[in-house]
Amino acid sequence: MTEVRVPTLGESVTEATVATWFKKPGDAVAADEMLCELETDKVTVEVSAPTAGTMGEIVAAEGDTVGVDALLATITEGEGAAPAPAAAKAAPAAASEAGAAVDVMVPSLGESVAEATVSTWFKAVGDTVAQDEMLCELETDKVSVEVPAPAAGTLTEILAPEGTTVDAAAKLAVISSGSGAAAVAPAAAAPAPAAASGDVKNAPSAEKLMAEKGINAANVQGTGKDGRIMKEDVMKAGSAPAAPAPAAQAPRAPVSADDASREERVKMTRLRQTIARRLKEAQNTAAMLTTYNEVDMSAVMALRNQYKGEFEKKHGVRLGFMSFFTKACVHALKEVPEVNAEIDGTDVVYKNFVHMGVAAGTPTGLVVPVIRDADAMSFADIEKAIGEKGRRARDGKLSMAEMQGGTFTISNGGVYGSLMSSPILNPPQSGILGMHKIQDRPVAINGEVVIRPMMYLALSYDHRVVDGKGAVTFLVRVKEALEDPQRLLMDL
Repeated sequence: MTEVRVPTLGESVTEATVATWFKKPGDAVAADEMLCELETDKVTVEVSAPTAGTMGEIVAAEGDTVGVDALLATITEGEGAAPAPAAAKAAPAAASEAGAAVDVMVPSLGESVAEATVSTWFKAVGDTVAQDEMLCELETDKVSVEVPAPAAGTLTEILAPEGTTVDAAAKLAVISSGSGAAAVAPAAAAPAPAAASGDVKNAPSAEKLMAEKGINAANVQGTGKDGRIMKEDVMKAGSAPAAPAPAAQAPRAPVSADDASREERVKMTRLRQTIARRLKEAQNTAAMLTTYNEVDMSAVMALRNQYKGEFEKKHGVRLGFMSFFTKACVHALKEVPEVNAEIDGTDVVYKNFVHMGVAAGTPTGLVVPVIRDADAMSFADIEKAIGEKGRRARDGKLSMAEMQGGTFTISNGGVYGSLMSSPILNPPQSGILGMHKIQDRPVAINGEVVIRPMMYLALSYDHRVVDGKGAVTFLVRVKEALEDPQRLLMDL
């Protein structure tokens, strides 16, 4: 007999209410099949079967309040408890002839990441695979995850084809180890089609809340298993400000047959969808404004040229411009702390630290790794951190934790040749600095026209928390620090 207990409910959450049972005593259940749904003050929690078998006693009925690790029900295991489908029964027999069957599971996706999309399979059913050879690639909202083969053998079954959304505990495929594995017919391993979206039942609590608020399910993004709409999804949709439908939802203008034959339609990656959603959220939520200035880079370039050789020899990393800009922004944030703050409801949260986001372009899109406690770091520490994060970003190895918690962001469009732009905020942050191309331009200094390496700077800020005076002061302080870098050493 296996016990079904209340899972961890989240930090500081100690109890929940049993909302709905989806199984009753005597029902056959499969491993990981959803048994019931719990509700806390904030979220809805799904409880899955820890093993296959027959549903035994239900200890906590609907409406009961239960604590963490409380007993909810029991499952009776046994050969006759949960008869497997005919196809499933045939599989072990084939596996026993061919070799041991090894499951390929979704690897760890990172903290707070519950699901991923299968983007690419590099092996087909019937292919021979070596241990640790890459089988497929998964995409989450931010990072790509490679799935290696847990054992050598033959890929006999693919359960999650390309485009399938899988949860963190899903089985992706099956490998038969042993010399006879290759004899398994590929046709027998064809993946079962995913359940139609219409078959997915939303959480009862979500259905009730949508009815109360008059919210259409089509306007709610479900985050539960198989896209199920949960209670918190409805709450999020209900609290979002009303906004006109984005242009992307408007019907496409008619195109000729000739033009259509020359088009290519490619589904947006999860990363690109997340970028689009977050940028649009920033525009819809924040009162965003941009102020500009320009900085003479002569002093920074001279200082860098003077010490770059010694710097690299001592610290093992090249001295770039980003450490100067990071230091200048940290200096300015101390004087104008509201640029380093965020709005939480009707409160302004001031951060007495600087977690600096540094935007980095990758082959799959823009990501923003975070340099934590940048205000306590040296030039060398900052350069090392930026270099290491940049490499991990380009290789798709950044974890979710490395891209969360930023308080301010720097974006360097100058590496692509941008002369001027208006960066978009990275919510919930209140400020982002845009760097641009260094270009020789004529400027007037002491009544004379001289040629200097100039850069335009742009500060986009949330006008709800940052006033114009604060934004301009911030940008002027950054300009002053870069045009006279000794001010950073003197903390002036």
